[in-house]
Amino acid sequence: MARVVITEFMDERAVARLAAMHEVLYDARLVDDALRLAGEAARCDAIVVRNRTLVRGALLDALAPRCKVVGRLGVGLDNIDVPACESRGLRVIPATGANALSVAEYVVGTAMLLLRGVYQSSAAIAAGQWPRTALCNGRETAGKTLGLVGFGSIGQLTAQLARALGMQVLAHDPMLAPGHAVYAAHGVRAVGLDELVTTADVLSLHVPLLESTRGLFGAGRIAQMKQGAVLINTARGGIVDEKAVAAALKSGALGGAALDVFDAEPLPAAPHFTDCPNLILTPHVAGVTAEANERVSFLIADKVLEALS
Repeated sequence: MARVVITEFMDERAVARLAAMHEVLYDARLVDDALRLAGEAARCDAIVVRNRTLVRGALLDALAPRCKVVGRLGVGLDNIDVPACESRGLRVIPATGANALSVAEYVVGTAMLLLRGVYQSSAAIAAGQWPRTALCNGRETAGKTLGLVGFGSIGQLTAQLARALGMQVLAHDPMLAPGHAVYAAHGVRAVGLDELVTTADVLSLHVPLLESTRGLFGAGRIAQMKQGAVLINTARGGIVDEKAVAAALKSGALGGAALDVFDAEPLPAAPHFTDCPNLILTPHVAGVTAEANERVSFLIADKVLEALS
């Protein structure tokens, strides 16, 4: 019987599936206790994490003598030193594809909210105001252009949902040749990054955080965006300059923004976001719904069981 340590939240039925076969320590708060985490890591054969557990440095050293597998409840791997894991014989397993629908729905849903721009008036109306004239200039989704930076599985599903609403979709992905068949298969036109940025009414990011993507959307790139465009980031914090987004919203250059990921998480006090119009901030949950959590958790549970067998 192997020992499995789970450091962040996981569907409890999937935890039970693991526990039926192996000894399991499940503590969703373990990520916040570095000393205890290191001690438990040294005694595990598999570790299951989300995005806040940093599998590198001291934690990786603690895992190395015994651990065989790292299960990632999600798809991003920037919190895991994958080459170092592999060099130590640790197999890293992400939940590829399991939360794609959740993220795609978040992108399309927030795009519709931000283009229309009327859904933050409840408090004013309840207080006896009637801002009808001010809210009559919202925009329809149909006919607008969605630009996707990155065209992997999540970008492709986002394109499918957006096209069903009548949006035109452009995409840029440096890992795919412009003539790659996947673009035509989804009715999407491949363009260069500059064309995408200047053309899109809604721009959504779907790339990993790498040295090449860090700061990709700083003040200069945001200034190139179409006047009144909407920016959505469900990828990783650090790709977008948060203060530049806030400034562009306040100046009216951006028509709206939704940020689900931040350079520092949890996000510390951020006064630059105060009084930003048409802004949605969410705590890294675009890929987490009840259904997605179930799919992700069971996929990783099954893959970890397979790896330990």
